[in-house]
Amino acid sequence: MTRIPLNDGWGFTPEFTPALLDPACLEGLEPVRLPHTVKLLPANQFSQQDYQMVSGYARVLRAPAEWQGKYVAVTFDGAAHYAKVYLNGELLAEHNTGYTAFTVDLSETLRWGKDNLLTVELDSRTTLDTPPFGRVVDYMTFGGLYREAWLEVSDRRRISDLFVQGDMDGSLRCEISTEQASGLALLGQVLDGAGEVLAEARIGAEQGALTLRVPDIRPWSLEDPALYFFRAALLAGEDTVDERTVRFGFRRVEFRAEGFFLNGEQVKLRGLNRHQSYPYLGYAAPARAQRLDADILKNELGCNAVRTSHYPQSQHFIDRCDELGLLVFTEMPGWQHIGGEAWKRQAVENVREMVMQYRNHPAIFLWGVRINESPDDDEFYRETNRVAHALDPTRPTSGVRCIKKSSLLEDVYAYNDFIHSGNNRGCDPKASVTPDRSKGYLVSEYNGHMFPTKAGDDEAHRLEHALRHARVLNDVAAQGDIAGGFGWCMFDYNTTRDFGSGDRICYHGVLDQFRNPKLAAAVYASQSEAQPVLAVSSTMDIGEHPACFLGKIAVFTNAPAVRLYKNDELVGTYGPSKDYAALAHPPILTEDTIGGLLEQKEGYAPKTARDVKAVLRAIAQYGQAGMPLRAMLKAAKLMVLHGFTFEEGLRLYNTYMASWGGESVTWRFEGEGCQPVTLTPAEQLRLEVKPDTLTLTDGPTWDMATIRIRALDEHGNLLPYCARAVSLEAEGDIELIGPGSVPLSGGMTGTYVRTLGRAGAGSLTITADGAEPVVLHFTVGKVDL
Repeated sequence: MTRIPLNDGWGFTPEFTPALLDPACLEGLEPVRLPHTVKLLPANQFSQQDYQMVSGYARVLRAPAEWQGKYVAVTFDGAAHYAKVYLNGELLAEHNTGYTAFTVDLSETLRWGKDNLLTVELDSRTTLDTPPFGRVVDYMTFGGLYREAWLEVSDRRRISDLFVQGDMDGSLRCEISTEQASGLALLGQVLDGAGEVLAEARIGAEQGALTLRVPDIRPWSLEDPALYFFRAALLAGEDTVDERTVRFGFRRVEFRAEGFFLNGEQVKLRGLNRHQSYPYLGYAAPARAQRLDADILKNELGCNAVRTSHYPQSQHFIDRCDELGLLVFTEMPGWQHIGGEAWKRQAVENVREMVMQYRNHPAIFLWGVRINESPDDDEFYRETNRVAHALDPTRPTSGVRCIKKSSLLEDVYAYNDFIHSGNNRGCDPKASVTPDRSKGYLVSEYNGHMFPTKAGDDEAHRLEHALRHARVLNDVAAQGDIAGGFGWCMFDYNTTRDFGSGDRICYHGVLDQFRNPKLAAAVYASQSEAQPVLAVSSTMDIGEHPACFLGKIAVFTNAPAVRLYKNDELVGTYGPSKDYAALAHPPILTEDTIGGLLEQKEGYAPKTARDVKAVLRAIAQYGQAGMPLRAMLKAAKLMVLHGFTFEEGLRLYNTYMASWGGESVTWRFEGEGCQPVTLTPAEQLRLEVKPDTLTLTDGPTWDMATIRIRALDEHGNLLPYCARAVSLEAEGDIELIGPGSVPLSGGMTGTYVRTLGRAGAGSLTITADGAEPVVLHFTVGKVDL
């Protein structure tokens, strides 16, 4: 089998007409490359109507004469959302979801040795009678041929599918589907990453399945995601007629009443939900960007799992999860609504396509076979479960609900638990939610809309957002029979007019749209040992707080303790909060910014120092007139027994609490193995610019670099209220995606650059008033196919 990329040479029009079935149409079309979105959009403040259209794509397809007699098919990995495919004006196929791939056999219609016209009519309107449509949806669904396309050319006698089931003990079963293979043989081989054959077996093609046992394998795990290859060859005698290879892993997944087990060892799932959208591009981001999201989840956020809300996502993203050891809960397209009988039949077909197309990924551990947050429909969901189990007996099924004690037809009860509202429990106990405690249970969503948080919200809001994630993580971890949880959600995303903050964004993420971290991201990152983490919730600026009282300060860190210094003098050493004891690394919380300074600098006895601190904190929190009785009595005792005066109290307050009217203070937080955090009122501004790569490769399709931008002070701290404009100018063999000027929001923004189909070099210049310009230099390679 030969696979030929088919991403270049397309023409696009936002309005499909029958003229697109005539080769003469190509002259008037906009040249585009896949992946492609029907409309580049602003980052916010736009209408979902902007991408709802019936558009058209067309291109010439040359069919060499030597292909005659072969099997030739085109595959579209994602066409949002209802596609009709024509060849030379003849309708060959229709596909009714944008979230799974589909293949169209061209073999009987191609004109050999000639140019052929391949046309796609694409409907991206939300009025379609197909999942997830039928009612409102809380995320934008965009449009376009937004994933790659390719041609497959092979002998008519061919291997059409492989399903490799590798177990942790080294046993393997491979189901091999063939076409026109009567009388032929199949050779199956297991190879390691270096291409060495580890085991092989030979069967007749009619048998359809072979089994092997491979010695000394490394099971796929979170820490060691070992990957292998299975190569199947269709043989006529000793001649290879067709060949197909897939990547897989040896591993065993299992849910029990007490939780989730990978290779027999219990794993607490700690993950986030992910949408597949990007600013400007909608869904149409290429492989590098898809893979980056997996890297961010695993390496920057310390997650061990992700849920692909609410549809199957890019194979590139799942491939990277395979490589990183990041577990994936993927589910059928849909959101709350269940349609009529035709709609349900399509939903069942979506399950079939999802399982068939993704079942060789070792990272996928759970199939979602229920429309997200939908009501019970036992007949419908018996069928979705039956299809998933028939196509893949190795994985359990689940279905995400927002209702308790729902009809449980799946293997795992998944529940969107939004009980936490700030001052209550983080999650409900399993027994109060699921009707069958003998089955697995997980929390599929939490937080999110309960406390939307923008990167530029005030400090108290950002802190509460982070602590809400910490509280739920802690309470899920504390309950042994909950397999784990998936926070809502990874990053802010575009939503329809019915939801969000009025600007077409749901600010539910622990990252912003451009994948810059909010404070809550540090809650997740600090639970991992992948990198040292020390994030302080406060800038320590007194004007940010009522009455200049700094209040609660949180440090999210994987260091065992934190030392706090004020003007290079040790205030104290603080340890993890006992309120979060179930976490591997609880946050460190304190309101004490005086520590031992009263004893060191004022010479107070320890008990006197404690009383003074209590009075000063009470004044800061409640005001002098509103102090609680207990604090007033302490103040009176200090005046009577120690001769404290009002003037002395005012001096102490200004020196140790508010520093009002005095010089600014320098604070420093230190944790073992971590970069210290120094906080003082900012004097300087610099741009931190983080590209995911400086080396781009234009090959099977265009390549893209993700650039994350933050405004920092001289100590490397985010400036959350810096809202200056950032100017972007691309030159050379790259081009900018999106506008040339973007605002900082919460002190952060981002952009993208893409390749242009040629090798060379390019530069991106990033400027903002008051900051030194930053110039990125890119090398662009070209792979000729």
